[in-house]
Amino acid sequence: MYEERPARLDGAVLWTRTAPAPVVSGALVVPDGCMDLIWADGRLLVAGADTRAYRSEEAVARYAGLRFAPGDAPHLLGVPARDLRDRRVDLADLWGAGPARRLAARIGGAPDPAAALEAYALHRAAGTGPPDPLLRAVAARLGAGRPVGETADALGLGVRRLHRLSLDAFGYGPQTLARVLRLQRALALLRAGLRPAEAATRAGYTDQAHLTRDTRALAGTTPGAYARVAADQEPPGALESIETSANSEIP
Repeated sequence: MYEERPARLDGAVLWTRTAPAPVVSGALVVPDGCMDLIWADGRLLVAGADTRAYRSEEAVARYAGLRFAPGDAPHLLGVPARDLRDRRVDLADLWGAGPARRLAARIGGAPDPAAALEAYALHRAAGTGPPDPLLRAVAARLGAGRPVGETADALGLGVRRLHRLSLDAFGYGPQTLARVLRLQRALALLRAGLRPAEAATRAGYTDQAHLTRDTRALAGTTPGAYARVAADQEPPGALESIETSANSEIP
């Protein structure tokens, strides 16, 4: 069973997935511009920002995860996002075995691992300072569909500097982030019950075929298949049993 709620850490989401015994969930994780700190049956992982759909092949009974707002995790975790793009990395590889092992034991020994993970993130955030408002502004403008050049001008950045900042903060350049966030806008509209053609228009695609191409490329499925599964399942970012055939829907 999957559950999520807003975390006490600004902009973050706390999520859990539990099963009676270790299982391969088969959940399809769609790119969303975010990074996660994940506790999985005693193992601590960092999930980098994705450019394609990810499906875990590990058998795990209990997950607890903290999904950071786009651009926030690198500052808090102390690693550039570009180094983790499309990767799941043991925290021990980033922080060393000792600190990662102690933190994993603390979280696993708590009555509620998710709450313990959240408490640790809050403690660490208190020592690293607040999120960079410039990065928050970049994500907000691109998430609202503003063009990259216009975003750079509005924030007093050159396009090249915006690209460099984006690689370290988001894991990829602003064009890719804008594409991922546009897809997320469309998927939210599909979950709300809009038909693919209307979702495409309102999310900023040229037409339904454009949305279908991006959904196949980034999410490994089609708008129609996504909408059918999303009508019955939560959460939006980790859907089960989506048909991924490129021929399952003709735009």
